[in-house]
Amino acid sequence: EQEMNMARQILLAATGAIVFAAGAMADDANASTAAIYACAETDDDLARLACYDAAVGRLKEAEEAGEITTITREEVENVQRDTFGLSLPSLPALALPRLGGDKDDDGQLDSITVAVTNIERNALDKAVITLENGQVWVQTESRMFSLRGIEEAEVQRAALGSFKMKLDGGRAFRVRRLR
Repeated sequence: EQEMNMARQILLAATGAIVFAAGAMADDANASTAAIYACAETDDDLARLACYDAAVGRLKEAEEAGEITTITREEVENVQRDTFGLSLPSLPALALPRLGGDKDDDGQLDSITVAVTNIERNALDKAVITLENGQVWVQTESRMFSLRGIEEAEVQRAALGSFKMKLDGGRAFRVRRLR
């Protein structure tokens, strides 16, 4: 009898905790990893499990509905490399925390180094450089240099949203991305 009462009390306490957790989760109906992380703060095991189940369920529903998606760091970095030099203010989520290497303090790429597939001069006698990743850059200053035997280009962010390029580690010159 005493064991039965103890079991009943535990069951009532657990049910109350689950109802409390479900109510708290209903208040925060957003599907996010923050809701999942918040569950870790719950001391009661059953309430924590109910919280996790509810939060993961909302996250799964949102993902299946196409409202959210998860992408890997590698996918973000690939998009950053592909869009380097373009102004894309509609993609602020592509900023990553500082990872080191060629990234600056806001997580954006600071430079890229890519093989050159073609270099030619345009009608204005400016160099037009096509990179292996499909990017096309045009020289914006008048400095002349040899375009023969170039294998690699390094494009770096410069002042006021401009870019500079070095061909095979040579002197930097200003460029603008065409496509």
